[in-house]
Amino acid sequence: MRQKIIIAGGSGFLGRVLAEYFTAREAEVVILTRRPSPTCPHGREVGWDGRTLGAWAKELDGATALINMAGVSVDCRYTETNRRLIMDSRIDSTRVLGEAMARCPEPPKVWLNSSTATIYKHTYGPAWDEDGEIGATPEAKDAFSIEVATAWEKVFNEAKTPGIRKVALRSAMVMGHGRNSVFPVMRRMIRFGLGGQMGDGRQYMSWIHEVDFCRAIEWLIVGEELSGIVNLAAPNPVTNAEMMRTFREVCGAWFGLPATKWTLEIGAVFLRTETELIIKSRRVVPGRLLREGFRFEFSEVRKALEDLNRG
Repeated sequence: MRQKIIIAGGSGFLGRVLAEYFTAREAEVVILTRRPSPTCPHGREVGWDGRTLGAWAKELDGATALINMAGVSVDCRYTETNRRLIMDSRIDSTRVLGEAMARCPEPPKVWLNSSTATIYKHTYGPAWDEDGEIGATPEAKDAFSIEVATAWEKVFNEAKTPGIRKVALRSAMVMGHGRNSVFPVMRRMIRFGLGGQMGDGRQYMSWIHEVDFCRAIEWLIVGEELSGIVNLAAPNPVTNAEMMRTFREVCGAWFGLPATKWTLEIGAVFLRTETELIIKSRRVVPGRLLREGFRFEFSEVRKALEDLNRG
């Protein structure tokens, strides 16, 4: 039978990547979005507000899988207003999807809900798998992010959906070509000579190529075995210094101006973002995927960057 994949919040970078991926595999893709377009090239867009039940809930009936990617971007200043939008967009969408699934006559057999690898504690030590320590660290300035991640997963876990397999996707930084992906931003910085290490460069960066991100999602849908927490990250996180050096080499840049911690603080204000996104050491590995036999096409950062740079 033809798969029917529901992607909530499908108008963002990851939603668009997944929609294109599953459309190419001849699945019927339905994207739940606040601003539906009649000319979507990869799937059919249906309107929803991410908060209340509506006609959109009928799309779940008989679907293969629900993938929730909804949530306001964290790439902003954490003002009181933005904090509320970041939290509410995740909590409300997850809650209402749970309500819709509970009322659905024939709900999808699997519900994959976004989470974040940022939930793990800032570390320079051994990498965290799914049993890794969770908690905020003053050095990383990540208290709000941990609060959001734990609240998000709590709502997902408490949704009353008996018989539905649920997977919390603790995703690392996804490297792709989309407008909101970090790859084109970093490549542009490097071409302007700003591709040096950030801070002391010791902080780890967990990442995953967009192709492996999509493949892992498909693998989790088809496999019918894994539930609970799954880390979506390549098996080899690298330090910021190594990431930036590899980026420069792949892009053919011989020089990259480093950014000290105090210049990062100033730059974050001008770019309307938070330094946590740069200075936190995220050393996360996909323990469960590897144990269950998933094979990455891009397990090393150089190969991933070379592929993206050709695109």
